[in-house]
Amino acid sequence: MTLVAVLLGLAAAVLQTPQSCPPPRVPPAASASASASGGIRALPAGTVGVPIRLAEPAALSVLRPGARVDLLVVPAGGTPDPALLAPRALVLDVVGATGAVDGSSALYLALPPEQARRAVGLPEGSRFAVVVRG
Repeated sequence: MTLVAVLLGLAAAVLQTPQSCPPPRVPPAASASASASGGIRALPAGTVGVPIRLAEPAALSVLRPGARVDLLVVPAGGTPDPALLAPRALVLDVVGATGAVDGSSALYLALPPEQARRAVGLPEGSRFAVVVRG
């Protein structure tokens, strides 16, 4: 639960960073070691990391860092038809995929800033789902 709170705080801080501030650069050696060790992947240029809680956490068991997914959303109180929020989003990390029942499971995605703002700005009760890309 603490990790999810930290990731949400990080996402909020990044989204409120002025446009004139360049994103931090990750040295190539650091990004290679992160992906080789199975940890969180480095953020691609022009993206921010956003934690997403899926309506069906069992879907996390088939996802791995490096996968591409289409992020879908059903806003709270809206139409029951899902809307495509972010096509081909990069999975950076999967948290709690092994049966976390306390609500701490999340998918950590790299999204362009505009898609990230839309994702975190949705009303409470909105439901997220993913479609795994080939």
